[in-house]
Amino acid sequence: MKLGAVLAALAGLAATIWLLFHFGFASVLGAVAAVGWGGFALLCLYALALFLVLGAAWFALTPSAPFFTFVWGRIVRDAAGEVLPFSQLGGILIGVRALILRGIGAASAFASAIVDVTTEMMAQLVFILIGVALFSLRSGTALPAATIAGLIFVLAGGFAFIVLQRRGLVLAEKLAERFLPAAARGARAFREAVHEIYEHPARLAASSAIHLIGWIASALGTWLAVYLIGGKLDVMGAIVVESILCALRSAAVIVPGALGVQEAGYAMLMPLFGLTPEMGLAVSLLKRAREIAIGVPVLLFWQGLEGRRAFAAPEA
Repeated sequence: MKLGAVLAALAGLAATIWLLFHFGFASVLGAVAAVGWGGFALLCLYALALFLVLGAAWFALTPSAPFFTFVWGRIVRDAAGEVLPFSQLGGILIGVRALILRGIGAASAFASAIVDVTTEMMAQLVFILIGVALFSLRSGTALPAATIAGLIFVLAGGFAFIVLQRRGLVLAEKLAERFLPAAARGARAFREAVHEIYEHPARLAASSAIHLIGWIASALGTWLAVYLIGGKLDVMGAIVVESILCALRSAAVIVPGALGVQEAGYAMLMPLFGLTPEMGLAVSLLKRAREIAIGVPVLLFWQGLEGRRAFAAPEA
């Protein structure tokens, strides 16, 4: 990790600890404990079911490959991005590796992953706009500056992804052909795979639509967590909370795992709907615990597959 990321992570951890003690460590843990092991297992099962939706969005871009290969790739991708001290890019690369181990060609795996990130960002923008509209209708107050920053970041990021995929790869391929002929063959195959996906706008639209369903489903997961804790939050309120939090996380992209940002966001947003900051922190801690409970076994299993492949074919 770079020094800036380390410092950001430490600052986020310090902010999380401060929030816990400021609002009452015992109160937050009491809210978490109210869920119980059965409730926590339900949250984990819901998260695993959501991977079917996210995998479907990836699968929609290259429907010739097996569906559950993309579900597995998305599970590994999120596990790496949430549990390991990497940026989201590191999670994407590990997710691609999971696809390659399942027999997907490297060029196709990388291309579909990059385009999937783009369609997810476009769906994320629509989801944030839906949440902003609902927030304005319900509260009549101005939008937080951090949310506006998140919107700008998502829009600019999605545009940059598209430009790089459609234009930037051509320049990269020409440079590779001149200086690294061997690498140029891989770059050319990657560019062709990206262009092949973009030649099917219906697949792009389907992937974006499925991702939007996934974002809305993530809000329902927040509603479920609040319900299990014992609070009351309607579905529209959950969409508002998750969409604004989504923008906050995007604005704080340099912070690994949005540590501290997520906790502060929940603590700030829950009172808008009659809930306590302690309940917001409890929801955030439950999400962190769920990510670890799912992510650690997934990464261990993935490492087992890598190890078996290495022993079976050491030269590769």
